Amino acid sequence: MMMMMEVLISLLFIGVVVFVIFKFATADGDFTLISKGSAKWDEVENKVVWITGASRGIGKILADQFAGFGAKLILSARNVGELERVKDEIVSKHTSVLVEILPLDLENGEDLLKQTVQKAESFFSSAGVDYMVHNAAYDRPKSSAIEVPEEVLLRTFKVNVLGTITLTKVLAPFMLKRGRGHFIVMGSAAGKTPSPGQSVYSASKYALNGYFHTLRSDLCKKGIKVTIVCPGPISSTKVSVQSSSTEKRLTSERCSELIIIAATHGLKEAWIANQPVLLVMYLVQYLPTLGYWVMDKVGASRVEAAAEKGNTYSWKLIFGQKKKTHIK
Repeated sequence: MMMMMEVLISLLFIGVVVFVIFKFATADGDFTLISKGSAKWDEVENKVVWITGASRGIGKILADQFAGFGAKLILSARNVGELERVKDEIVSKHTSVLVEILPLDLENGEDLLKQTVQKAESFFSSAGVDYMVHNAAYDRPKSSAIEVPEEVLLRTFKVNVLGTITLTKVLAPFMLKRGRGHFIVMGSAAGKTPSPGQSVYSASKYALNGYFHTLRSDLCKKGIKVTIVCPGPISSTKVSVQSSSTEKRLTSERCSELIIIAATHGLKEAWIANQPVLLVMYLVQYLPTLGYWVMDKVGASRVEAAAEKGNTYSWKLIFGQKKKTHIK
């Protein structure tokens, strides 16, 4: 009888281990995030959501999904024509949604950003901004860390870091006065792990992590929340793209869905990625010696693969094999 119990316990343990490994291998987000289920409708309905970089990509899709939850939207980007197009698409699909557009250039100085924030706060009978989604970002094609032109370095930090922080500094006092406000910050897997070929972009995302985690600690007792989202490779199509047998990109729709789940459940940080990126993030976080060894092994091959328009998120890079995959 005792032996039978031991066998059953062993089988149960093996079953649990296999299940956990399978779940991790097929996961598209960290375990905390994927355990949360659906987004909380009541956390979004009738709330004012301001999204930067809303004219295309994840920003545009986030706007559409927030509208589906009954949010009131403020859409910002530099291209007014594109914003008008996105607004028309959202209003035609969600007929009762309220949408305002607000041109924004994060390279403007603090005085101009103050004027922009005051206008945002005046929308919807001066309801004020509940969610500030920092989505706008600047990135360039991958290159070696020592080959990044100075103008790329300066513009990346002006947009991704300095502009985003300045906008936050200007908006936060309004939130503090109301005793509530939530910043959703589009970080990156490149802000959690080394990202060969993206040194400056990676540095800008590391900077955002440091600033916004500290901001939350400074202001959390005053009603300010922060959710930092760290996506890996994302596809702009509506189906998960696999450019080779080893690279699979998450769809923008799924990424946006997970972002809203993370925010409405009040997660402080959320990782969104397929394998092997998710595995590397876990390794760097919890087994840094091994994680950094893996990224050092990948480094040069990844830069070369990017130059050849090849697979930069491949398992093969870890084993020193890069597969050339031309993108037409």
